[in-house]
Amino acid sequence: MDGVLNETTNTVHKHKTGRSDFRTHCGATSHVTHDRLRLVSIDRTTTDRNVSRCGRCFADAGGY
Repeated sequence: MDGVLNETTNTVHKHKTGRSDFRTHCGATSHVTHDRLRLVSIDRTTTDRNVSRCGRCFADAGGY
């Protein structure tokens, strides 16, 4: 599954598939400039302890 990494907050969000750009399920990245966002594999980023998961996108996560 693809996610959108906000490099400013080190938070990964679920990518809204079928949408262009960096759209997410929660919409929290809509105000972030594209140079601070990156499409990533959620599985790979969640094993990194420096990256948290969005609490709005993931039921078992904390964060905003």
